[in-house]
Amino acid sequence: MSKYRIRPEDGAGGTLLLISPEHALLGEPEQTKLVPAVDENTDVLLEYTAARMLQRTLADVGAGRRITAVSGYRPHREQVKIWEDTMRKEGETFTRTYVAKPGHSEHESGLAVDLAEQREEIDFIRPEFPRSGICKKFRDMAPYRGFVERYLSGKEKVTGIGAEPWHFRYVGYPHSVIMTRRSLVLEEYLQFLKEETSPEHPYIYRSGNVRIDICYLPLDQWIDEELEWPDNLPAMISGTNEGGLVWTRWRERYA
Repeated sequence: MSKYRIRPEDGAGGTLLLISPEHALLGEPEQTKLVPAVDENTDVLLEYTAARMLQRTLADVGAGRRITAVSGYRPHREQVKIWEDTMRKEGETFTRTYVAKPGHSEHESGLAVDLAEQREEIDFIRPEFPRSGICKKFRDMAPYRGFVERYLSGKEKVTGIGAEPWHFRYVGYPHSVIMTRRSLVLEEYLQFLKEETSPEHPYIYRSGNVRIDICYLPLDQWIDEELEWPDNLPAMISGTNEGGLVWTRWRERYA
């Protein structure tokens, strides 16, 4: 059996971290884990797995050069500059709607990317990413590669951020599929897992011959506890940045 002993720092790492106006990012990603988001010719960086899945999604839909990555990982100092410049040019209401406060931006995690349909002129703050053509094909495929449209229209009161159809967040599979099918933003998904699941009563996701169990663990109750699962099956542990962990474990083999 594979075993893992839970540590206090586990709550601040993983792909399901809640980064929002109420939840600041605790630290920045390791620089060695940041790679070009699309290809070696871009200076837009993402966390390694997020970049690999973005590249795979673009290849799956045959995007070619019709979709471009406008912004990925941002150091804290860059987020400060964007915040201050936008505040000065556009005012407080616009800035708080479309720009995350420094320290509270998903871009500082390396797990978020702003995408744009390739055009002669691209707005850096609000790039065009329509719900048609190649952009629709990307949207349809993205959840199966671990990405969600993070800031949905109609969820502004939940996220504290205006709708951003260009902003995609890597949360990992199958969480991305579940969130998309249920029209849940990350805040709602974590609350659902917190209220409805436990190791004894997980949320069960099935796809073909695969069963995946997902459950929420309150971090303060599980520190120094040991999780275990069969050696021949994968499992993932992600912090939530709001006091918990999400344990995702495969229970049946792929056919």
